[in-house]
Amino acid sequence: MSAPRCVLISGASRGLGAALAERFAAPGVTLRLVARGAEGLAATAARCVARGAIVETAAIDVRDGAALGAQVLAWDAASPIDCVVANAGISRGVAPDGAWEGAEGATAQVAVNLIGALHLIEPLLPALRARGAGRIVLVASVAAYRGLPDAPGYAASKAGLRAYGEGLRAALAPRAIGVTVVLPGFFDSAMGARWKGPRPLAMSLDRAADIVHRAILRGARRCAFPLPLAALLRLVDALPAGLSDWAVRRMRFRIAPEA
Repeated sequence: MSAPRCVLISGASRGLGAALAERFAAPGVTLRLVARGAEGLAATAARCVARGAIVETAAIDVRDGAALGAQVLAWDAASPIDCVVANAGISRGVAPDGAWEGAEGATAQVAVNLIGALHLIEPLLPALRARGAGRIVLVASVAAYRGLPDAPGYAASKAGLRAYGEGLRAALAPRAIGVTVVLPGFFDSAMGARWKGPRPLAMSLDRAADIVHRAILRGARRCAFPLPLAALLRLVDALPAGLSDWAVRRMRFRIAPEA
């Protein structure tokens, strides 16, 4: 596919969202960036403007479907969006002191990681379908392959996002709208720094962003990395349930609360 000229990215104030924005930023490219944090969003925008991009920002929580939908539709009416990246995400899990994530933690992750993505994408679907062009990118996780005992809410939110993206891809392909489902493993980020436990095959943020950016540009249907970790979790999920549960209990970790 040709490089997109108008890109909408959620969770763009830091981490992978910010790194992707910088990779798309170039003269003639318009970026629409969404995040909760206005300060981080402004910093990302400044770096993208320095690369020659036109940048518009909105400090909106993706859980606010009405506000986000109105902003997305206004932007698309001004100049059509041809690539939307649902990247905003949070993580919870069993805390270092052993405290369970609870209903509040689990539902918060579903609200941001899954429903927040729907709030971003669904308002655009009628316009994308009418134009018969565009690309939708959903940033899930390799945790979508198998529920994890120390982060069941996170795994559930990402599994739901993966299923939604796979369904969209099958539905929209006949209309020439591409969907890329991204399933990353460990990479350096503020979220990753809160993970207390083994981080097999962890990589730098720059490397992860390069992998995702290239996948989007080549129109990949799925981008799971690192491949050995993704393959391991898919294999574990294919095992009989009791054996699969035994295997994931060997992968224990803790998630520190957000500062």
